[in-house]
Amino acid sequence: MTRADWLLTAGERGNAATRLDERHPDGSAWSEGNRARALVHGDAYFPELLAGIRAMRAGDLLLFTDWRGDPDERLDGPGTEIGTVLCRAAERGVIVKGLLWRSHLDSLQFSEEENRHLGEEIEEAGGECLLDLRVRPGGSHHQKMVVLRHPGRPELDVAYVGGIDLCHNRNDDALHRGDRQSLPLAHAYGPHPPWHDVQLALRGPAVGDVETVFRERWDDPAPLSRSPLARLRERVHREDISAGALPPQAADPAPCGTHTVQVLRTYPNRLLHGYPFAPDGERSIARGYLKALRRARALIYLEDQYLWSPRVVDCFARALSRHHRLRLIAVIPSVPEQDGRLTLPMNLIGRITALAELRRAGGDRVAVYGLENPAGTPVYVHAKVCVIDDTWASVGSDNINLRSWTHDSELSCAVLDQSRDPREPSDPGGLGDGARVFARELRLELMREHLDVRDGAEQGALCDPVSAFDAFAEAADALDAWHEAGGRGARPPGRLRRYVPPDLPTAKRVLATPLHHVLVDPDGRPLGLRRRNAF
Repeated sequence: MTRADWLLTAGERGNAATRLDERHPDGSAWSEGNRARALVHGDAYFPELLAGIRAMRAGDLLLFTDWRGDPDERLDGPGTEIGTVLCRAAERGVIVKGLLWRSHLDSLQFSEEENRHLGEEIEEAGGECLLDLRVRPGGSHHQKMVVLRHPGRPELDVAYVGGIDLCHNRNDDALHRGDRQSLPLAHAYGPHPPWHDVQLALRGPAVGDVETVFRERWDDPAPLSRSPLARLRERVHREDISAGALPPQAADPAPCGTHTVQVLRTYPNRLLHGYPFAPDGERSIARGYLKALRRARALIYLEDQYLWSPRVVDCFARALSRHHRLRLIAVIPSVPEQDGRLTLPMNLIGRITALAELRRAGGDRVAVYGLENPAGTPVYVHAKVCVIDDTWASVGSDNINLRSWTHDSELSCAVLDQSRDPREPSDPGGLGDGARVFARELRLELMREHLDVRDGAEQGALCDPVSAFDAFAEAADALDAWHEAGGRGARPPGRLRRYVPPDLPTAKRVLATPLHHVLVDPDGRPLGLRRRNAF
């Protein structure tokens, strides 16, 4: 197996304008010698991020992008509010630079009394946080990254990439009791919605790649907002609408592990002011999936917030059709994020049509599950994870839907471990690949949580894709049967429920009308925009 068997080459990325690939001495579209760790849940990510920021000193560099930021979200108890932590870092002389999607301006407040957004507070402390609407109409900046660089101490350099925003709801743990600082979701999730999510911690040369992604966006000369009203408001409030200079980029951290990491992105073909680093957009996330799925032979394991859009799941369906031993497990939210007469059917339309295509291709080799916590409350699955044949693993901000693959800005990392798992000397995929330590351990960690598995023998059995597929089915069937019996007797182990679309008659009535064909698609954008985006 070579890296190019699974990862995109620079030419396959399809974006010659980016600095990502040319910055590598050999022109490769990935970096080698990294150490990647999966941080499952906010309670694993937030305390580590807090410790890293607190260890920074004057002259260090802190960069972050986010879809949403709530300054009062606590990283690890009282006094660790993310806004306070970032401001104190800036006051110590840390160079703090941030990019937030402008759409959430009104929620970026420390409190009703102060009524000041995160950017103002950081700037008063000496940093800079810009509210960024340099997107295509109807799109969003959805990337979630934090980069910590330490001149003179490169061994401390780290980048975080994944699905976890610096905002409410995200600080949950494996028991899924929910973040005490909560925003409401659909009624079924209760006052503190249980939240399942994953972030990736990267050390080694890949830190420089993630930093380059930030720098390309930061240096974009286009106006931060196209709206005349927004720009007038900025001037009235004396807001700085331009980005200050960044210090020169330091050399990449030294190699420190066995992981090859490829940074993958989505950018749209932005109208008017195109991205200088992606003038025709970038679809490397979609292309990365397409390439990896062509090698899938045994098991595709997905955790995803949406799993929408027949156009996107088509590549999964084709893989299932080509290889009749290939199985697919998907873990998704069992209840859409929002209630509502319009939003609920829209959610169901996208989900139903996508799953129907997968099941036509794979039949009973496709299994889809929701999660619940020990109290029986549904868990909102916000993770964006894919593991193929325990070899290729991806963690990022992108969902399996058309928005993430064509229209929003997204950031993901594909990890290919050069270390083979010693528990599997054979090659079940038949491609000379074999399971790799990082991908397999990521899948096993997630599966163990969902199955409540702690016994060593059971953990070992999960290495086999067929056994793992069957274990999920057995656990879900047992828990479903327990609920159907009224919860009598001991609750079976595990958190898995078979996914059954709720309110199916309503969705079918909507599907029978022309409404969704004319006005909106399940991703929430006009169909005309969708048709003009391809990958």
